[in-house]
Amino acid sequence: LNDADKAKLRLLNTQISTATTDFQQKLLAGTKAGALVVDDKAKLAGLSDAEIAAAAEGAKERGMPGKYVLSLQNTTQQPALASLSDRATRAALFEKSWNRSQRGDANDTRALIQKIAQLRAQKAQLLGYPNYAAYSLYDQMAKTPAAAKGFMTQLVPATAAEQRREAAELQKTVNATSAAFPLAPSDWDFYSDKVRKAKYDLDQNELKPYFEISRVLTDGVFFAANELYGVTFKERRDIPTYQPDIRVFTVYDKDGSELGLMYFDYWKRDNKAGGAWMSNFVGQSKLLKTKPVVYNVGNFTKPAPGQPALITFDDVTTMFHEFGHALHGLFANQTYPLVSGTNTARDWVEFPSQFNEHWALDPKVFANYAKDYRTGAVMPQALVTKIKNAAKFNQGYELGELVAAATLDQDWHSLPASAGPQDVDAFETKALNSMGLDTKDVPPRYRTSYFAHIWAGGYAAGYYAYLWTQMLDNDAYAWFMAHGGLTRANGQRFRDMILSKGHTEDYGPMFKAFYGKDPDIGPMLEDRGLTAAAK
Repeated sequence: LNDADKAKLRLLNTQISTATTDFQQKLLAGTKAGALVVDDKAKLAGLSDAEIAAAAEGAKERGMPGKYVLSLQNTTQQPALASLSDRATRAALFEKSWNRSQRGDANDTRALIQKIAQLRAQKAQLLGYPNYAAYSLYDQMAKTPAAAKGFMTQLVPATAAEQRREAAELQKTVNATSAAFPLAPSDWDFYSDKVRKAKYDLDQNELKPYFEISRVLTDGVFFAANELYGVTFKERRDIPTYQPDIRVFTVYDKDGSELGLMYFDYWKRDNKAGGAWMSNFVGQSKLLKTKPVVYNVGNFTKPAPGQPALITFDDVTTMFHEFGHALHGLFANQTYPLVSGTNTARDWVEFPSQFNEHWALDPKVFANYAKDYRTGAVMPQALVTKIKNAAKFNQGYELGELVAAATLDQDWHSLPASAGPQDVDAFETKALNSMGLDTKDVPPRYRTSYFAHIWAGGYAAGYYAYLWTQMLDNDAYAWFMAHGGLTRANGQRFRDMILSKGHTEDYGPMFKAFYGKDPDIGPMLEDRGLTAAAK
């Protein structure tokens, strides 16, 4: 770039940064103001006593004693919609969520979205790209917006067929009640929950005794890693930690040499951010002669003293997931820290972690850790089958809401600078209608006006990556299953060809060398139980 263009770029970057910060602030305020205020406790029927107490407390904090406040989560659907039995309350809560950022008030984000989309398109043009998506994807595995969009288009037929089947099943459930009415998006979670309970009746209290956290870690997570990669773990009590209940292990390679250190910080604390994640205290680098020091963080509820630390199967999956990231960091084998371990593309980085989740239900691994903490008895097969079947429930909805959101993201960022400002509502409607999915019953996980991932969260033109990496992890797992499953030889191949490489090779050829062909959506659809629906 010449000096004039450099100055232009600096200005655009400043304007984009200011606009995204403004978006964040408006969204935060709009989400807070969008909470549903309920006068009558009877309208909250279906919520637990604890949830009703929290709603009363929320109202008190806002200076409305005697009322109830249901505050909004960042997604379109709201957790309370699965439990609220009053249909009018469900409809009111859904409307609050859907329109939180487009009420024509001070918190309306639409003008800012027009601005951010324009500024990004101008930046891409200045840097020689046709649109922002092309600029954003050039160093990703997908490489082009056409590849990302093409991938999502492939998912539509099976997803749409499953959505139709699910909607018909829910409508049947509604019709069986005294007040038959056409299903609305605000009804989906409530009736879906009814069907799920009737079909799978997974009682967490029945499952939890089989998932004691220490046993899950050593006999599940570590056991799978040893079977696949030959690594072993030795607990270290001589290493200082920033919190007394953190566990530290030295990780040894199959030849007995030291690979690195691993910290586990699993318990919820008041001053701790929510969610679960992996990162490094020290990254691997041959240049700096550093070995990886990796940590996994969770937010599990700590048991009372003397009580067993029992977790849900979702928590078990989280442990395997975050440890998949940890292996990506521990097996890193690069000169430069910048391209080592998990320093990879957005549409690659979740692949190793999601791949590792598959071993949580591998029969050999599962039988090794899923034991009743009181008796040591292995979980009965009928319960295991329930867990597997429940995982495939409502997948037309879950995949559909993600594909819809990812389509909005791709379409917004595929606009050239010459397109000019777009009417947000009209653009959104056109983008959603062009997909061939049922977005009336299954709205996008995030609507344009409150899609923080893409307007303020570093996922611009990148939201497809959540689904792309699911394709990769299911393909890799299908390869393992076709070649003998949980074996040291398969693990070594995956380590050598995927986990140790970091960002040192082109992802497409790297994956093809491992998988034997280009990635395909078949195993991903099968994993979600959607292949039969496509026929």
